[in-house]
Amino acid sequence: MLKAIRDFFDQSLGGGGAQRGHGIELATAALLVEVMRMDSEADAAERDVVLRAVRGKFGLAPDEAERLIALAEEEARQANDYWQFTSVINQRFSYEQKVRVVALMWEVAHADAALSAYEEHLIRKLADLLYVSHRDYITAKLAARDAAVGSASAPDGEASS
Repeated sequence: MLKAIRDFFDQSLGGGGAQRGHGIELATAALLVEVMRMDSEADAAERDVVLRAVRGKFGLAPDEAERLIALAEEEARQANDYWQFTSVINQRFSYEQKVRVVALMWEVAHADAALSAYEEHLIRKLADLLYVSHRDYITAKLAARDAAVGSASAPDGEASS
């Protein structure tokens, strides 16, 4: 598995993956994948949000994002805990970036228009592990909920701004 991760970063991102600290992309993607898998029904809408999130956050091409998500899914399946992901994020991201990761998790959870108690519990747990305050956790939750409600009520599937 480590070879696959190293190969991904060497081939997709121009080599030097370990030196440039690309473990952060995998750690972030793994947390988003965990939220996607939490309700036992990882649907296309949630997967699309995860893909858009990693593409937007890390500037990846669509095929790179797909490979990163595939690696993240494998890493998440093999993980014994979340510390291996949250510790990387805590070391490399600022507080504001960690709040943004929590916001992305909420976007994934709301993507299928059905927030499960399992998703909510996981995001709360991960926000704690990322040392995100309860206030910022709730702010991110409400913003994602409002965005999901706004896009669901837009006519003809158009997202409202």
